[in-house]
Amino acid sequence: MPVVLCGCETLLLTLREEHSLRVSENRVLRKIFGHKRDKVTGEWRKLHNEELTDLLSSPNIIQVIRLRRMGWAGHVAHIVERRGAYRVLVGKLDGKRPLGRPRHIWEVYIKMDLQEVGWEMAWIELIWLRIGAGGGLL
Repeated sequence: MPVVLCGCETLLLTLREEHSLRVSENRVLRKIFGHKRDKVTGEWRKLHNEELTDLLSSPNIIQVIRLRRMGWAGHVAHIVERRGAYRVLVGKLDGKRPLGRPRHIWEVYIKMDLQEVGWEMAWIELIWLRIGAGGGLL
């Protein structure tokens, strides 16, 4: 898990990459938990995905990546606007973009992560509200 999560705060995952991460995580969990004996037939079988999530009490790898990405966004929101990390986060880079469809910016991914958690307000406003209330970062 630490090897996969190294630098995950900066990852923008496509659906295909999310799927492959889930598949590899389930493969490792099946090796850890082993096979299960069926009560009715008495035969050994592999654990289903639902059984793996029931056995594992921690969030899956995609949820961990999203939580770390939101935490990193909160950290970068404190940085002065003219610094490079802040400009990368909000998509305000100098220079021209190449031709074609514009790439997603960090702000879009952070908004999607917050919507999945259930927070509908602007992410920078949410961070400043939490800091003002003494709640710390996400």
